[in-house]
Amino acid sequence: MADTYDGQNACAEDNMDTSMISIRHLCKQYPNVTPLRDINLEIKKGEVISIIGPSGTGKSTLLRCINLLETPTKGEIVVDGVITTDKKCKVNLVRQKMGMVFQSFNLFAHKSVIENIMMGQVDLLGRSRQEAYDRGMELLRTIGLADKALAYPDELSGGQKQRAAIARTLAMEPEIILFDEPTSALDPTMTGEVLSVIRRLAGQGMTMMIVTHEMKFAREVSTRILYMDQGEIYEDGTPEQIFEHPRRERTRIFIRQLKVLHAEKISRNFDFPAFMTRLEEFGRRQQMAQRRIYAMQLAVEEVLMMKLLPAAAKEGARDISLDVEYSERENLSQMRFSYSGPAIDLFDDDEDLSGRIIKGISKEMEHTFADGINHFLINI
Repeated sequence: MADTYDGQNACAEDNMDTSMISIRHLCKQYPNVTPLRDINLEIKKGEVISIIGPSGTGKSTLLRCINLLETPTKGEIVVDGVITTDKKCKVNLVRQKMGMVFQSFNLFAHKSVIENIMMGQVDLLGRSRQEAYDRGMELLRTIGLADKALAYPDELSGGQKQRAAIARTLAMEPEIILFDEPTSALDPTMTGEVLSVIRRLAGQGMTMMIVTHEMKFAREVSTRILYMDQGEIYEDGTPEQIFEHPRRERTRIFIRQLKVLHAEKISRNFDFPAFMTRLEEFGRRQQMAQRRIYAMQLAVEEVLMMKLLPAAAKEGARDISLDVEYSERENLSQMRFSYSGPAIDLFDDDEDLSGRIIKGISKEMEHTFADGINHFLINI
């Protein structure tokens, strides 16, 4: 990377650069933390890039630096041939090429939905109010919100607010849209309606970067996945490569954690409410239907709380653990309860209430015993 540039060329087009966005040696530091360390990235027109990784690894900071909502500490960002990190560059003009959709919607509460969509068009694009209104209504019709044009944000559901925010961004006709966890504040039903809009944009060839925890969505919609860890792009590849054949160790660990939920040393003192929350989050990451998530939570209650723990209290301590796995290919959730002690199938009584409940919610159930360990398997 060159350290300095001639002032006359600071905002000139670089005809040799075919990327829509080039990021070179980007670093962002705060007094006590460095969220981004030496990021290098090329983004081509039409790419749909999902950014995944553990919380606190710089994913959102990367988007905010690209849009210069955060000022990089070091490095260079080139957008459509324009060096936006140069002090002489007119950032507002370049920023118009990039739409930003936030997790908190950022709609103006005192203005109606259509007014929110019209504002930027009138103030920044110079459109007449009628032109801005017509374009806004066109977009609202495409996302199913035309009947909410005169409503105010506090009259909308979370999913409707996010769809309105996407329409506002599209009205500015950006060349790339940056999504910062657009569904993190939504429940599963609302998440689906927002993701469907983003899928449609991807199908139309819109260039997008999406910070997301919705792994199934990321795999389906993306042309490319960035796995970020410890402030760097740790692995970059196709969805199939990242999710099925990750090359690097931390990526493999992260992907396995997405697909497997493990709990061990389960006893009466086990924090069941916290585990139920983890199970809910696990299901949501896989975009499971809420009905399936409820079935898995019910299985935990019936197997652990109604059967295994009372048996352990009666017969002495048991080493109880649980592994929950999800197979996207087979669309199957598998719950494996393991417990030590003599061979005993807790659900061999056809008249047992818990057994009948488990049979009712499962596609298959099986008990095996080997090397002093019982395994009770449920497929849901």
